[in-house]
This record gives sequence, structure tokens and C-alpha cells, in this order.
Amino acid sequence: MGTGFFFTEKMCVGYHRKPIVREIEIYLPKGKILCLIGPNGSGKSTVLKSIAKQLELVGGAGYLNGKDLTKIKPQELAKQMSIVLTERLRAERMDCQDVVSTGRYPYTGKFGILTKEDREIVRESMELVHVLEIANRDFTKVSDGQKQRVMLARAICQQPDLILLDEPTSYLDIKHKLEFLSVLQELKEKKDLTVILSLHELELAQRVSDQILCLRGGYVEKYGSPKEVFQPGYIRRLFDMTAGSYDENSGSMELSRPSGEAEVFVLAGGGSGREVYHMLQREGKPFATGILFDNDLDYPPAKALSSNLIAAKAFEPIPSGLLAYAKETLSSCQQVICCRESFGSLETANQELYAYARQSGKIIVHTATWQGC
Repeated sequence: MGTGFFFTEKMCVGYHRKPIVREIEIYLPKGKILCLIGPNGSGKSTVLKSIAKQLELVGGAGYLNGKDLTKIKPQELAKQMSIVLTERLRAERMDCQDVVSTGRYPYTGKFGILTKEDREIVRESMELVHVLEIANRDFTKVSDGQKQRVMLARAICQQPDLILLDEPTSYLDIKHKLEFLSVLQELKEKKDLTVILSLHELELAQRVSDQILCLRGGYVEKYGSPKEVFQPGYIRRLFDMTAGSYDENSGSMELSRPSGEAEVFVLAGGGSGREVYHMLQREGKPFATGILFDNDLDYPPAKALSSNLIAAKAFEPIPSGLLAYAKETLSSCQQVICCRESFGSLETANQELYAYARQSGKIIVHTATWQGC
């Protein structure tokens, strides 16, 4: 196992001595981000609370900088670890700056009086997560997203070595999700901060994490780098997905494809077909599409949504037999939608397919004028 900045030895967590997740083995070097993913109820919050010593370990041990967590006194632990969990903070009669200032209490005397240096750290922490402009507003009256950023500022204010976050982006819009995670990455790089967090947004977990811990059925099912975890088909199995799809390579999620034989043939490529694919899916119209190379931007949604995807290997000539099959498929459809204004020099097969559609008398609609089927 080694002696990483944070590591565990067969840690078992749960409530009232009843295990929920068993034999958790983590090795996390300093200055890295670990993300916990898994279905609801898989134990992500329980793991975080146990590391934070809010729950007593059922078995095994956890170590922070080589020291057993159970041996670290609360005052000292507060200087090394900060926590942003899902429980609501009771902050009556406190403005946002007051809330952030509580992050300095591990460093103040018993009277909690802030020094000039403490106040400067508070200001810098609020500025870092873009909440300085609401410093004097009542904490209970700001939005959920603003509350979440204030709590992150509070955690940063502790100047910890390790920060724990439970679903920190749940109440944030896309702008603030990206800002929030960018701040974590910046702190990781500039301050050598170690981060353990749980996320529901898999595409964000894939991008922000150095390591990922997958929880399912009371055990750690997988642990490794994003590349090792996000293998084709794994996320579907981890979450027991019965509808729709998730593409590990692109991080895209799609709803279920329309059932039945293809009624529409879509000529696309280069990302031009995604809007049409989604429109047809919403209308419940099964469609075929091609010829797409397997590295094309349209390939992931086409694979998930089309009833018949005609694809070729990237950087290789399109076989004549595949072109013939594409023509046959097109002939069986009632309509052709063309998403392309022109075809590149390496797309002679699609140019020929388009010409074939015109010659066969199919109804060809270009997306510039198409308003749905």
C-alpha cells in the first residue's frame, strides 16, 4: 500500500457498527484529486463522513500524512482537513463573511478573535471563489449556489492540506460548476492541496480527477485513473442502466433510441448531425445515418440513437461494399435529410451517396430549411 499523503488499510465504514462499504483501499499522493462515483445509496457520503471522523470506522484504518486518523486531535485535524458536506449550516444572523471567517477558528485563541492576517486570508478565500461581492449579505438569504461557494471559501480559509467535498456542484449552474472545479484544480497546483470529493456529473469527474473510486453493492468495485475506469460499457454496468446510454470516450449521455425500422436517412458528419438526431429521437422517428468515420463528432450520438449506423474506420478508404449497403439502406427509407453543405476531398463516398439519393427521387431536405418530419 505504501505511505501516501492519504491512504487506508481495508477501511470499513457504516452506521452503528453495521458496515455499508467494506475493504476500502485508497492510496492518494499529496496534491491529487480523488473522486467517488457510484449509484445513489452506494456509500459515497458515508465514506467521506468516516474520513472526516464524523462517523466511527467499523473496521480497518485511515491515515493522513502517515498518522492514524483516530490519533489526530480535533484541533490539529481542523488545521489539516476541511469539510464541505451536504448538511445545511445553521447560520442565523451571520453574513457570508462571518461564515467564511469561522474557517479561521482552528488558528485563533479561545475567544475566536481574528487578527489582521486572518481577515486577509478570509478576503482572499472569498475572492478566489467569487463571493466577495456578497460578503455582507445574510447567508440564509443567498441562493443555494452562492451558499455552496461560500462554504468552499470557508474550507479554503482553513488552509488545509486535505479538503473533503460531498456533491459540491449539486446546486450550481454550469458556469459555476466549471468555476468551482477550476478553483479546486488551481488550488491543487498552486497550494499542493489534496482533494477527495463525490460527484454525480460523470463527465466532470472524468475531467477533474487524478483517481476515481467506484462504489457499488457495498464494495469498491474499481479504483484507478479516469482512463482505467472509463472503459467502454463500464458506466452502464456500474449504474445498472436500463434506458439510454453513456459513452465513456466522449462523456455524452443519450436517451433511448426510437424503435422500429429506419424511416429517415441522415447524411451528416463533422458534428452537423447531432441536432437532427436529437430532433428525430424526440419525435420518435427511427433513422439510419452514414457513412460516418468512427472518429467523427457525430459518431457517439449516432451510435446511441440510430437504428442503423453505417460506419467506417477512420483514416482508411471506405469499402465499396459499405457504400453499396448505404445505398440499399437509403433506398428503404422514406426521406433523406442532408446536414452537409459540402463534402470534403476524403468524402467521395458520401458525395456519391448524396447524388444517389437525388437520382432515386427521395425527398431530400437540407437542415437549413428542415423544421421536423
